[in-house]
Amino acid sequence: MREALFIKQNKDKWQKIDEAATLRNISAKELADNYIELTDDLSYARTFYPKSNTERYLNQLANKYFTQIYSHKKKEKGRFKRFWVTDLPLIMYQYRKMMLLSFIIFAVSMFLGAFSMSVDSSFAEAVMGKDYVNMTQHNINKNDPMAVYKDADSGLMFGYITTNNIKVAFMAFIFGIFFSVGSAYIMFSNGVMLGTFMYFFYQKGLLGVALPAVWLHGTLEISAIIIAGGAGMVLGNSFLFPGTYSRAVSMKKGALDSVKIVVGLVPVFVVAGFIESYLTRLTEMPLAFNLTIIGLSALFIILYFIYYPYKLNKRINATTN
Repeated sequence: MREALFIKQNKDKWQKIDEAATLRNISAKELADNYIELTDDLSYARTFYPKSNTERYLNQLANKYFTQIYSHKKKEKGRFKRFWVTDLPLIMYQYRKMMLLSFIIFAVSMFLGAFSMSVDSSFAEAVMGKDYVNMTQHNINKNDPMAVYKDADSGLMFGYITTNNIKVAFMAFIFGIFFSVGSAYIMFSNGVMLGTFMYFFYQKGLLGVALPAVWLHGTLEISAIIIAGGAGMVLGNSFLFPGTYSRAVSMKKGALDSVKIVVGLVPVFVVAGFIESYLTRLTEMPLAFNLTIIGLSALFIILYFIYYPYKLNKRINATTN
């Protein structure tokens, strides 16, 4: 059978099965029946249309039902644990390309910010503001370039920074409603700002001081902002590219998944805010102290948001084969 005919014959059934997965009161029998239907169709697609969009779509749908069946055993008990252990990692894997795109936009914009500073040193005032540049220059002149992290009370600073970072993350997510361009803009502007900031200290011969101080908290904070930007693109693309779904169903699914991603980032921002408020100000600490925290933070981001989702998806695929 030609793939187009296979899709035409089953499209309505798949859409009903997909919509049923979002129902809270779906019975265990219906879950099992739908899962069997999906795995049968998935096996057929893997045999006759390997590595096709049809196979990928059915695989994602089967994964969703696998998770639903697994969680149905403990519907109320263990829901919190299931979110962190299963739901969020699978969502991260499903939208890994959006996360990669968000990272690329941020990284390229960092380079553009640094390059612009190398061409025109006044670019820093345009991006960071004249007052901030003057304050930083004053701190450099008094031999305490990272004094900005020491000015406020740690507790007040923690509350402000954490709240502000979560607000930036939600902006990066919500702006995705503007056809993903809004989220891309948030990534671009934040990337340019960071690149400009780093090159400013490079011009002053203080890059070795700025890097460990900024990335001490920035490893978690910036990674979370990039992931939030990816969540915003998930939201925007669910409207732009509904695929086999109706646009309304696609938008609902994209909104639900992207909200889960942003909610999952809140603890990351809390920890990043704590580090920035209480530890970044300890500029006299040995470099090994900074590098250890930076390394542990990077390891957490890589393991939980990249490696574990890949391994979990691979394990579920092996179960559904």
